[in-house]
Amino acid sequence: MNIKKILVVVIFAVLVACFFLFDLNQYLTLESLKSNQQALADFIAANWLVAFFGYLFIYASATALSVPGAAVLTLASGALFGLGWGLLLASFASSIGATLAFLVSRFVLRDWVKSTFAKKLDAIDKGIEKDGAFYLLSLRLVPIFPFFMINLVMGVTSIKTWTYHWVSQIGMFIGTAVYVYAGTQLAEINQLSDIISGELILSFVLLGSFPIMAKFILSALQQRRVYKGWSKPKKFDRNLVVIGAGAAGLVTAYIAAAVKSSVTLVEKHKMGGDCLNTGCVPSKSLLHASKLAYVHHAAQNTGVHYAPPEIDFAAVMDKVHRVIKSIEPHDSVERYESLGVNVVIGSATIVSPWQVDIQTEQGVQSLTTRNIVIATGARAFVPDIAGLKDIDYLTADNVWQLRVQPKRLVVLGGGPIGCELAQAFARLGTKVTQVEQAGQLLSKEDADAAIYLQNQLQQDGVDVRLNSRAMAVQADSHSKVLVIEYEGEQQHIPFDHILVAVGRQANLTGFGLDKLGIETDRTIITNAFLQTKYPNILAAGDVAGPYQFTHTASHQAWYAAVNALFRPFKTFKVDYSVIPWATFAEPEIATVGLNELAAKQQGIEVEVTRYDIGGLDRALADNHARGFVKVLTKPGKDKILGATIVGANAGELLAEFVLAMKHGLGLNKLLGTIHIYPTMAEANKNAAGNWKKAHAPQKLLALVARFHRWRRG
Repeated sequence: MNIKKILVVVIFAVLVACFFLFDLNQYLTLESLKSNQQALADFIAANWLVAFFGYLFIYASATALSVPGAAVLTLASGALFGLGWGLLLASFASSIGATLAFLVSRFVLRDWVKSTFAKKLDAIDKGIEKDGAFYLLSLRLVPIFPFFMINLVMGVTSIKTWTYHWVSQIGMFIGTAVYVYAGTQLAEINQLSDIISGELILSFVLLGSFPIMAKFILSALQQRRVYKGWSKPKKFDRNLVVIGAGAAGLVTAYIAAAVKSSVTLVEKHKMGGDCLNTGCVPSKSLLHASKLAYVHHAAQNTGVHYAPPEIDFAAVMDKVHRVIKSIEPHDSVERYESLGVNVVIGSATIVSPWQVDIQTEQGVQSLTTRNIVIATGARAFVPDIAGLKDIDYLTADNVWQLRVQPKRLVVLGGGPIGCELAQAFARLGTKVTQVEQAGQLLSKEDADAAIYLQNQLQQDGVDVRLNSRAMAVQADSHSKVLVIEYEGEQQHIPFDHILVAVGRQANLTGFGLDKLGIETDRTIITNAFLQTKYPNILAAGDVAGPYQFTHTASHQAWYAAVNALFRPFKTFKVDYSVIPWATFAEPEIATVGLNELAAKQQGIEVEVTRYDIGGLDRALADNHARGFVKVLTKPGKDKILGATIVGANAGELLAEFVLAMKHGLGLNKLLGTIHIYPTMAEANKNAAGNWKKAHAPQKLLALVARFHRWRRG
């Protein structure tokens, strides 16, 4: 806490202490007011202006300091100044004092609360930004909530000062009016409970619920405006139509069928989407083949020797497609229809909020539906590079059609897809050049994690070009060359094939979003419930963002299905608090929650604990003695905020941290869990052990040492 904040706290503490030390509260009692009413009235009559502003100052100060007596001061304003001037005086004095207390709370406490409870406060601030005035008005209208607590709590939120002031003045006006009017009848009041009855409090509570009720009424009216011009059917063919049969669409349809709703799943290409056909499954199969090709290098220091492998690239790609075929039944039309899903192969178009037309080989099938979930996925993003679209470039979508291994391959992009495929092709014998515009690979990972993978790629023969911008592709009948800019100079990289892996873009066109006016910005814009501007039309998976992982698409699918089918009775905000991800090159890099880069960007203070996998017994035995486990915790606490693992099977090892974070288990619990020896999972326990060593109770240990010396005699 800086000196200015300390000074403010000290001043307020001294003023409050003086209030009680000099027994000033004796003047803010009903008895004191009644006994001194005439003397005060005479003074006001002779010095009205001084009395008015003096009273304003006293009332505002008492409210700002949160000392007792506000109720008596409000009575006094009516008793001494009359209903009109008294109401004006009390209304402005109370709101000015409340705003001063609010500002002090914000100045002294907000930064500390924000740094300590960053995620929770961010969520609260988002709610305050949207509905803060409604909630504040409700609190002000209900007298059972202590006003000084409202001042302190609202001060740490992001609500604007002016909004706080005028909403407070409006919200407190009715209660203030009751007390001011009662003050004009002071002779009939013997105790404060004479003013507020149980019936009056109930009336205030009902009045306080009005802003919330108004919010829901406004929401209903807004929905009516959204749907204006559209004709809603009286009956529906389906409860839900899902567009797209990738991870998000499949899981959404599965859940909908499991709860016995009538659901149609529409897919225009292949069941299983990108993950099965062009993404996760084929890339991991290719990586497996490349690791086998690398065995002769990895075995050199074990006493086991292999001859350099002979690569039958066509056979490798055949194996990739056999793996896809073996998994296809899990995502097949037959399986999903057996689960109760009506599957239609065709191209869907949303023609109204409640109607989807499906173009099939047999013609157009029109379905009315209460709800629609858009799960159309994403495709490879192709940047606007001169000459690129004049050649047959590769992406993660079509690289699996290769039958002849490229001798020279350029990989554009240093993200997970680019790194995995660059390593796979290099280990299979292709000369690979990887071009990345940023200063490191895997820009979302910490630099110390990314450098491990970069070093391994270079050992595998990948020519990694960082800080390099692709300028143009030059091609003729004899050669193809990529022109890049590096440190202001142009360089030329010859290639046979170029693989574009600079990211993916959501599939937003071709199914009616424009006609319905559904807003997009790289992805479909949704609220926290995955709803678009039409509450019955939702989006999930890559097309909705903010993550483009198969597991997050499946995670969103549950929310999409439940929010669609059970709205308005029950809806759930999507929980993104614990999202893991991994890059499956060698070494693997897996992360959950915060890493150091994200913590720095978000201004979150963390404590970092590391364990070097190079010292792990199982890693030494298996020739995997490299990498690390890095855990981010709250400073001085064992609460896990994030973890990054670099090394063999990092994606599997991370699951322990994902579970711990999801269920609030700290490093002490992890340390107290038995891990099988020798396993790679011991690295997680050892990281927890390193944290414990750093937080050993030194004073207690010194006492224990003295105890043991005493025991030795």
